[in-house]
Amino acid sequence: MTNVKLAVIYYSATGTNYQLAQWAAKGAREMGAEVRICKVPELAAQSAIDANPAWKAHLKATEDVPVVSLDDLVWADAYVFSIPTRYGNMPSQVKQFLDTTGGLWFTGKLANKVVSAMVSASNPHGGQETTILGLYTTMFHWGAIIAAPGYTDPAVFAAGGNPYGTSVTAGVELKEETRLAVMHQVRRTITVALGVQYGLKISSHQALQEA
Repeated sequence: MTNVKLAVIYYSATGTNYQLAQWAAKGAREMGAEVRICKVPELAAQSAIDANPAWKAHLKATEDVPVVSLDDLVWADAYVFSIPTRYGNMPSQVKQFLDTTGGLWFTGKLANKVVSAMVSASNPHGGQETTILGLYTTMFHWGAIIAAPGYTDPAVFAAGGNPYGTSVTAGVELKEETRLAVMHQVRRTITVALGVQYGLKISSHQALQEA
């Protein structure tokens, strides 16, 4: 069992990143973490959503999933993001949410959070890596600690070999290799978060002794 609190934060139009988020949450719970799955709120025009039956159906199917809040960021020790790419960048919905975190950043409440990210795109080379790296850029400003999977397990290679985070092609049935890569990535995230907790505890103890 762990005492790590994990927020799995996703944005999904038609369900791919929702599935990745569910796998991540399951893997974290199997390690004993306390988990919240939260969705980034939809900002797209209703006319655009109505024009895509899969998009409309997915929003209806997940309408009961809690919308992410700043309180979720404060509560969690670690975050796993799962998002699609838009022209090699994060979706505007995700950027808008991140842009509301300035107050937490200014007061240091996002420092030392452990972060890992997963991504989808509509084709195999559609900007997955740049989208993850763009998301991580914000996390560097937070003072967060990135827990990328790297090449630390054979599951990473089997799922396509992306060292920055699990990446998939949207609209294609997700394979078992992808699920295993997600499970490894979230286990790594929880493990790093435990190490950060231990390190902060030791630093706090030393500071008290020196005071």
